[in-house]
Amino acid sequence: MQDADTHDEAAPARTFSWRVKLAVVILVLFAAGVVLVTNRWLSERFTESTRNRAELRLALYSGNMVSELQRTSVVPLLLAGDPALADALRSGNFSGTSQKLIRVQAEIGVASIMLLDAAGRAVGATNRNLLGTNHRSFAYFVDAQRTQDTVFTAQAREGGAYDFTYSRSVLVDGKPAGVIIVAVDLMKYERAWSGLQDAVLVTDSEGTVILATEPRWRGLAVADALAVKDAGNALGRALQATADWAQNPPDAYVRGEAVMKTEARVPFRGWKMMTFTAYDSVRERVNGILALEIMGFAILMAAAFYALSRKAWSQSISFQRESAELRLLNARLQREIAEREKVQKDLEVAELTLAQSSKLAALGEMSAAVSHELNQPLAAMKTYLAGARLLLQRKRPEEALSSFQRIDDLIERMGAITRQLKSYARKGGEAFEPVDLRQALSSALSMMEPQLKLRVVRITRTLPRQPVMVLADRIRLEQVIINLLRNALDATREVAEPRIDLILSAGEVAMLTVRDNGHGIADLDNLFEPFYTTKKPGEGVGLGLAISSGIVTDLGGRLTARNAEKGGSETGGAVFEMQLPLMAPEIEAAE
Repeated sequence: MQDADTHDEAAPARTFSWRVKLAVVILVLFAAGVVLVTNRWLSERFTESTRNRAELRLALYSGNMVSELQRTSVVPLLLAGDPALADALRSGNFSGTSQKLIRVQAEIGVASIMLLDAAGRAVGATNRNLLGTNHRSFAYFVDAQRTQDTVFTAQAREGGAYDFTYSRSVLVDGKPAGVIIVAVDLMKYERAWSGLQDAVLVTDSEGTVILATEPRWRGLAVADALAVKDAGNALGRALQATADWAQNPPDAYVRGEAVMKTEARVPFRGWKMMTFTAYDSVRERVNGILALEIMGFAILMAAAFYALSRKAWSQSISFQRESAELRLLNARLQREIAEREKVQKDLEVAELTLAQSSKLAALGEMSAAVSHELNQPLAAMKTYLAGARLLLQRKRPEEALSSFQRIDDLIERMGAITRQLKSYARKGGEAFEPVDLRQALSSALSMMEPQLKLRVVRITRTLPRQPVMVLADRIRLEQVIINLLRNALDATREVAEPRIDLILSAGEVAMLTVRDNGHGIADLDNLFEPFYTTKKPGEGVGLGLAISSGIVTDLGGRLTARNAEKGGSETGGAVFEMQLPLMAPEIEAAE
């Protein structure tokens, strides 16, 4: 009877042990599956986020480079028609030519300027060491002699770098008498890119690398520059294969490291720009979350093992066996504590990495904001430059001077906007002054004149006869009005009879109402959120209204939006209302 009872007690124990082992195996498989799925999903999500930020930086890089090229391309046209240079070539007296070119360089801000005579000899240069040198065989001299237009040349020099120049023939009595050459300093962008985390390169229309943060890439095709080199030893090859398995297939390799490639066309002579971003930030963020999951499963496993150990203790009939089980459990707990401390250290590193990623995201948003806010003056400058070119071609230099004066005003405005965006996060009133909202509205309309001339839009203004004075920063206030006018123009793009109403009133507060008869606003709740936009890709990044709302709030006012109701005096569309506190009477009297 005693043997039968012992056999009956052992059977449930064996059954329990089998079920527990099966549960542990299932838990381990489930944990492995969760970690693999989480790794794949988070890798794709963080990779997409990193790629979006890289595309924003790429747009800023290419925009700055094209602006420099467009700005410099006008200089040869201006100097080719300079009477002083033409007289120097006619008379052969070049005593004051270099000094004049140095003054022009200081005023315009180009890299260098050089004047060649008909034989290709340098008779004037901002770099006096080049005086007397012969450039007869260079492409920029030969091509400029063959045509009367401005010629762009990218010529390789020793060391792998490239010289970028604009050249134009100088006509004296209708015949070519020399060539004016203006250098474009694109190497400054290359030096600026070298200080960033991303690798950057620019190729010409033939696919040859002409600018790159890696000097060895210059002059090579992209495929040759990015040729993958195997690791030098077996351990390196194994680590590279492991990294490729743990993440999505990389777009390319840079210095043997997997990177993602972002590519965009530069609107200049078929050039392309590419950036290469390392996966380090993505892996660190993913590994931080995976560490949390693994730690959770480790704790769960520890609890399961602890429960099993407790069950084993209750079935033990020997003190020695019980002591051994206790020592074993203690050793396991020590190892788990050590692993947990290691995981905590990994989490601290992950938190620091996430903080750095947040800073990079903030830099990306500020870069996009700078690009967005400078787009309006740049568009106006492009229009004025085109008009000045036509006026000069038609021998009407006096009228062209007015266009250049407007361009100078726009440059000063761009500088003010840039300084304002740099101090955007700093709350302060040092730039506040009494501003008449009527004059601010007129100035904004003057800034929008090039865009208004391109379309037929009916604009009505309802203004009080008395000044509407507010205490504000004039530049930032005009910036808000321009953003509202630009949004109204975009909203009425597809309307048969576009109309924009501007109503300024002064009661308890000063209120400026901008109303259009466009399609209205679909999502009022997210309208002032950063990066929210209804425009097509490439037409806007969704920062204009977010920045405008922040500026009005800094000025002590409020910017609201609503949809106009159809019927009566309103014909539908969007209505934006900017409310600002009126300037106190005692301040106005003091002014």
